[in-house]
Amino acid sequence: MGLLDSFERGLERAVNGAFARTFKSGLQPIEITAALRRELDTKAAVVSRDRILVPNRFTVRLARGDYQRMTEIGPVLIDQLTQLVQQHATAQHYQFAGGISIALAENPALTEGIVQIDSDSVQGKVSWNPVLDIGDKRYPITKSRTVIGRGSDADITIDDSGTSRKHVEILWDGTRAQVNDLGSTNGSSLNGERVTKAPLPTDSVIDIGRTRIVFRVLAQSADQQSEPRQGGRP
Repeated sequence: MGLLDSFERGLERAVNGAFARTFKSGLQPIEITAALRRELDTKAAVVSRDRILVPNRFTVRLARGDYQRMTEIGPVLIDQLTQLVQQHATAQHYQFAGGISIALAENPALTEGIVQIDSDSVQGKVSWNPVLDIGDKRYPITKSRTVIGRGSDADITIDDSGTSRKHVEILWDGTRAQVNDLGSTNGSSLNGERVTKAPLPTDSVIDIGRTRIVFRVLAQSADQQSEPRQGGRP
């Protein structure tokens, strides 16, 4: 499966369910991804043989109707776009000066369906933000210990009779993650292998019962954490 295919699947998850009706016509989220990829490729600067620098701060300018539809999705769209920019940069061996920052902005002068990207390179601290993708939902990891299972006392409750009440835990120390099976009845697997306790690299897949959990770490700008995720008018 090609890189663009994985982009499309990621954005399909972002617009599943109630939001799917919004995108029957007009601008599609995948078109924003394509525009961001082009921006990276166009602005890539060869600094040395082993260093290709690309922008890390992006403003996505949209026509009024497209802006309104995209902002209905909420922060999950920005998270998805950040992840996909990060994946494309990794595949192309690009490097960033700092964390990735993406904001949407309304531009009434644009025609619907047109995407305008403004970008630059900004040095700054990187905030590593772990998330769990379960089905069509994304759960930010905000604690050092996150328990997943079918019980109501789990931090993330899943509707899966094949899982235990407290099935697995994800530990996060700010830079590294670990997965531990909590003595579940049916066990857990990590990237297809049975697991009891193991480090958890980004893009790892955990299977419990009939549920698939994808662990990701988004490299976002530390400054973006205190700002709104959606931009205003230019």
